[in-house]
Amino acid sequence: MADPSHSSPAAGDALLPPPASDAPEAPLPDAAADLDKEFGFQREELHTEKLAGTVGFHERHVFLCYKGPEEWPSHLEATESDRLPRLLAAAIKARKPDLKKSTKLTICEGEDGTESSLGDVLIFPDMIRYRGLTHFDVDNFVEEVLVKDTEWLPGSPEAIRGSYVFVCCHGSRDKRCGVCGPALITRFKEEIEAEGLDGHVAVSACSHVGGHKYAGNVIIFSPDAKGEVTGNWYVPGTIINLPSCALGISIPSCSAICFNFTLSKPSHCLLYL
Repeated sequence: MADPSHSSPAAGDALLPPPASDAPEAPLPDAAADLDKEFGFQREELHTEKLAGTVGFHERHVFLCYKGPEEWPSHLEATESDRLPRLLAAAIKARKPDLKKSTKLTICEGEDGTESSLGDVLIFPDMIRYRGLTHFDVDNFVEEVLVKDTEWLPGSPEAIRGSYVFVCCHGSRDKRCGVCGPALITRFKEEIEAEGLDGHVAVSACSHVGGHKYAGNVIIFSPDAKGEVTGNWYVPGTIINLPSCALGISIPSCSAICFNFTLSKPSHCLLYL
């Protein structure tokens, strides 16, 4: 999830050409290695700066479930055809002085017929879900939920439990996210299945959150030992140890965290994996 000032090449610049029908398969690993070196986990820029405290302070993180990364344009919240994210982003920005808590908006995957349907809204660290927000409801939703800090009457907030993992996969915004993000999601899902955590840990692609050039970034919301929900931003240097460290499954070598907040005491820190 890179800073816009470090935006990646235009779409297509780094695409691998399809091999000719009679071409040997041997060069492909080298091509994949080159892609990883330029946009993946072998980038020279990784771990060249101290990132502690670099994530902008916020007390509440709102995720709008809307389509998938393959359909997201580079600036989803400013695209005319995508009215729901555009209007929600505009409403939150317009009411910023009135918000009860400083709020960050991010888009995550949403598809009808799944647990997170199109238009669902997840709010952390409150751990609640509102279902079925439409562009007609945006102003009222922001007024009731984010300004007045009450319930949105057309919907009923559902308590959500377990851990929620969001991985930036916004490749149309930054090629690095498009390369690192899917690999991280695959690795998370493998570890979750291996550890029997299905139903306890949800993993979703999310849109660009920015702040620095160290894609791919991971945001995890989960309860601590006392049941208090914390939100942590992780900056991985490798996908090997990421899930075990981030989910607390085991204790590999980590030097972890990027940003952390709880319901009562927001704080900043930074995590390398």
